[in-house]
Amino acid sequence: MPLSLRLSIADTLTLGNATCGFMAVYFTTTGILIPHIQGSNDSGMARHSAATAVILMLAAAIFDLFDGLVARKLRSSPMGAELDNLSDLISFGLAPAYFVLVYGMVADDAHQRVAAVGAIVVLLAVVLRLARFSCVTVKDGTFQGMPSPFGALTVVSIVLLELPFVATLLAIIGTAWLMVSRVEYPKPRGRTAVAMLSWIVLSMALLAAWAFDAPGGQLLLQTGCALQLVLGAVIPLFATARRVNNFRDNRREARAAQLP
Repeated sequence: MPLSLRLSIADTLTLGNATCGFMAVYFTTTGILIPHIQGSNDSGMARHSAATAVILMLAAAIFDLFDGLVARKLRSSPMGAELDNLSDLISFGLAPAYFVLVYGMVADDAHQRVAAVGAIVVLLAVVLRLARFSCVTVKDGTFQGMPSPFGALTVVSIVLLELPFVATLLAIIGTAWLMVSRVEYPKPRGRTAVAMLSWIVLSMALLAAWAFDAPGGQLLLQTGCALQLVLGAVIPLFATARRVNNFRDNRREARAAQLP
């Protein structure tokens, strides 16, 4: 095959990311939406399918983490960057947006059309974020705006917490805004990458316990989702505080340089 069409190991992991995102949409449709349309009252199936869909999004995040690590250690094909963006759009744009849309159709206190607007906002935020990531250069060690995998998992966590509809919608829109904002997020390297991977594994364990009706599974699910929301809110606060401190330090240095 031509060199430009050969897939590297990193590209294979990227395709695994896309596959997980597509299967998340599949389980959301077949296990939640279709039974609801058919009038089924099997809440166990819906719970299991929702957990499966979220676990697949978590697996997509693992693939996304490792394809970057492998590409840096080995090599990536000329298609690597494009494959990564397209896969991220499926797993962290389409899948969570579709999850929000289905939530608006099946939840008792939800408004379908308003939820559809929230889903569109999430999808467009990821599209804009990925497009900006491809053409904007930022300083090393940081992302500009909440990374799309982190944003997707935060959106799903908000839905799973089963908050009142207005609070859920506002939190989802706030997360979408963070993805296209200029807030700086540290890149997962070294210990940060290990911590993120550990958090993903813990989240998968909590969701699996909830899916299979483990004792206290619902509490574990709520705890994991709440921790995700807290982390999503704390990082921008720390980043903003750091920018304010840097701005103050620069002003002090400028004033000190002007003194005779």
